[in-house]
Amino acid sequence: MEQRVWGIHTQDDALFLEKNVIAIGWEDFGDMTDIENNREAFKEKYMAVYGYESKRAVAASAGMLYRFRYEIQVGDYVVFPSKSNNEINIGIIEGDYQYDANASYVQQRRVKWLKHLPRTAFSQGALYETGSFMTLFMVKNHADEFLAALDKGFKKTSIETEDETVGATAEEIKQSTKDFILKELSRHLKGYALENFVADLLNAMGYRTQLSPQGGDSGIDITAYKDELPPRILVQVKSQDNDIKETLIQSLKGAMREGDYGLFVSLSGYTKNAKRYLEHTPIIRGIDGQELAALILKYYEGLSTKYKEIIPLERVYIPVPAED
Repeated sequence: MEQRVWGIHTQDDALFLEKNVIAIGWEDFGDMTDIENNREAFKEKYMAVYGYESKRAVAASAGMLYRFRYEIQVGDYVVFPSKSNNEINIGIIEGDYQYDANASYVQQRRVKWLKHLPRTAFSQGALYETGSFMTLFMVKNHADEFLAALDKGFKKTSIETEDETVGATAEEIKQSTKDFILKELSRHLKGYALENFVADLLNAMGYRTQLSPQGGDSGIDITAYKDELPPRILVQVKSQDNDIKETLIQSLKGAMREGDYGLFVSLSGYTKNAKRYLEHTPIIRGIDGQELAALILKYYEGLSTKYKEIIPLERVYIPVPAED
């Protein structure tokens, strides 16, 4: 039987390391001992307690509570990165679910810590996986590496071996950041709100912009200029989830005069016919969601404060492969 490895985060390192437990919160959810063994029962209970949260938050949190109560089994392994000493702690689950109303984190399981290793003993890929946004998650990609760490000599071997995960990890970090940006745009900036955002992004890129009146029939959302002189750039913005069709780009082309350039900005992608049309119409540039996210990363510092609050990002350096 394949050995399962779980990852977990906490703000209370001492509880985990001194009391030999792993734990999660949700105190108001109460004791989970008698809740039926199915996800829908946990969703219903969660909705009754935290009904003000979004459907996505309900599904994610109820799922974590269900996993902690029923899916984690005695004999499973757990990886816990402790912030107080920058170590990776690896243990084995020794006890069934228990509820401790007096603890800082009330939902608990007993664990025996087997090894405490410095973060430098692990590959960048493994460290990135343990940095999941989730409080409780299953370690999949690097489970074998954490289990191998329980063997003697792992620390020396892993430090002296070239880390082949660096390149993949860097790309994963970039991609997860782009995914986050697009999710936040979809959540907060639909319709006219996205038009205003794109105008702000173009301003950050050095363009002068003018928004069209809302509800206009021209099909042009923004007019942009690089400087005081032509050409002008006519911009259409779409926040729909479906791929953009050729007919929408043709409507932008129809609104353009001789000497104009066009820019079509979409949170989604483009159909095959739309891509083919763009290839044969070089005066119109199509930007899809991934390209938009890349531009946001490049010009983030120039965005207005209100948009930085909607898409909160911090500049960090990430490791990349050394050139040959």
